[in-house]
Amino acid sequence: MTTGVRRRMGVEERRQQLIGVALELFSRRSPDDVSIDEIASAAGISRPLVYHYFPGKISLYEAALQRAADDLAGRFAEPREGPLGARLLRVMRRYFDFVDEHGPGFAALMRGGPAVGSTTANALVDSVRQAAHDQLLSHLGVQDPPARLDLVVRSWISLAESTALIWLDGRRIPRAELEVQLVHDFAALVAVAAAHDEELTALLRGVFTTEPAGGPFGDLLGRLLRLAS
Repeated sequence: MTTGVRRRMGVEERRQQLIGVALELFSRRSPDDVSIDEIASAAGISRPLVYHYFPGKISLYEAALQRAADDLAGRFAEPREGPLGARLLRVMRRYFDFVDEHGPGFAALMRGGPAVGSTTANALVDSVRQAAHDQLLSHLGVQDPPARLDLVVRSWISLAESTALIWLDGRRIPRAELEVQLVHDFAALVAVAAAHDEELTALLRGVFTTEPAGGPFGDLLGRLLRLAS
């Protein structure tokens, strides 16, 4: 008869385990409501051992936030192949996958959780926004964006965040509809900005004239025409 022997984890392996456990708990409930005792219990270790690896809940929260930020930023990465509207829709689906999976943690991050005001937390949030900004410009084929385009891209990223937070509070609108709506919002914001900027019009003309009638941007145009009639 043999007995199971618990394998001793190395320092980095244990740290990564605790980060994973904390992220899972923070994903289901606001980090404010998760205690170190719960994290220790879920990890199968003692409370003092958690403090051996992390000086407190804030440091563990920030480590979990780093992993979540890397995950979220990566969801904006998309091959520059095919129509822009279809690409953005795939990005929005992955974005809302994250929001769906990490609802309370996402809300706490954006509204201010236990690390509110933390330089590290703020920098991580900004890094996700910057990654989204850079990816969007890459899809538009722009390296040095005109001021209006830069403003539109950053405004749309804020809009996506706000929409996700409002959606989490009751989920009253079908998620798939919001994903499409946000792609439409991007096209509409860019179109309005281009109407005030000839340089931006010339820059974007090639992007939007290649969009198929059956894609998200073509769908938006059809809806607007029906509204006008």
